[in-house]
Amino acid sequence: MSATEFATLDLFCELAAIPSPSGRERAVADRVLEMLRGLGLEPDEDDAGPRIGSEIGNIYCHVPPSEGASGAPIFFNAHLDTVPPTAAVDPVVADGIVTNANDTILGADNKAAVASMLIAVRDLVNSGAAHSGVELVITPMEEVGLLGAKAFDASRLRARFGYCYDHAAPIGNIVVVAPSQQTFKLEFRGRPAHSGIAPEDGRSAILAASRAIAAMPLGRIDEQTTANVGIIEGGVARNIVPPNCTAWAEARSRDEASLTRLSQQIVDVSTAAAQETGCEVEIGISGEYRGYRHSPRSAPVVLAREALEKAGFEVVLMESGGGADAHVFNAAGVPCVNLCNGMAEIHTADEWISVADLEAMTTVTRHLIDLAHMAE
Repeated sequence: MSATEFATLDLFCELAAIPSPSGRERAVADRVLEMLRGLGLEPDEDDAGPRIGSEIGNIYCHVPPSEGASGAPIFFNAHLDTVPPTAAVDPVVADGIVTNANDTILGADNKAAVASMLIAVRDLVNSGAAHSGVELVITPMEEVGLLGAKAFDASRLRARFGYCYDHAAPIGNIVVVAPSQQTFKLEFRGRPAHSGIAPEDGRSAILAASRAIAAMPLGRIDEQTTANVGIIEGGVARNIVPPNCTAWAEARSRDEASLTRLSQQIVDVSTAAAQETGCEVEIGISGEYRGYRHSPRSAPVVLAREALEKAGFEVVLMESGGGADAHVFNAAGVPCVNLCNGMAEIHTADEWISVADLEAMTTVTRHLIDLAHMAE
């Protein structure tokens, strides 16, 4: 089958079968670069890799606008990395659904988006259709903190706005509001002692951390806000009062005031728990990404609505609790809208996507390119 004939399904299955956990995206990146170069395009890879701990940098490719074109140049963004697979990825299709034959992830997050975008760009180049300019930004290390996008120089973009396909929900859903996220590293320090001979001489860091976690507001705090403690580790041996314990937590909210209050609560209960147990705590806080809000009347949302409706989908404007590369581009001043692309049960062994949705998002991408060319 020639490069001009294979469908989105074929490319997706090929890409999904190439392992690419965060930091080890070289093989799948080489396949993407090969395809783009085969179209006569000139993709480049920036120097982000060594800075973010990946084998690759960000892949950037510009499809120059047609001569005399007006309209709006746009960009498309997806990421190549996946959460770590625990077995080989062997995509199989049954009853119109793509799953993994083995008991691990499929990688639809986010290779389904990569495949749809690449096929749409291939068809644009091969057809010679008029357009206003298209750019691709394909990133590594998204799953571990949007690191590729954060390292990308957004000033390179000629686009007026762009689209990311990275939310697990039915096609037709447009993310117009997304949260800010804070992460916390809580390092509790106590004093070791033999737990059977002189426990009173010790100060348990695990006890301090446990009390702090028990006092934290966790789960869904309100409609806008969530919090979670995802990792806790510490101790030396079963018979030693633990002198250290570290917990990693996060808080997210689409309301900045709520996020500020929740973050302060996490700090306050951690400090109090350390004091009550005779321990110390060092608290590191970092802002992972800043939330955004798109007006339903903004140009990228209006264009997305038109493209989705033209493809036969009912449009729903939604608020998300997740993070994506779109956060980074919006923070850099380049509007980026996250479109849901039908992937389901992501990050699990039950992950799947339908063949119809793979092809539909390719159609939506084509419509976005065409409609952008006609935009004022």
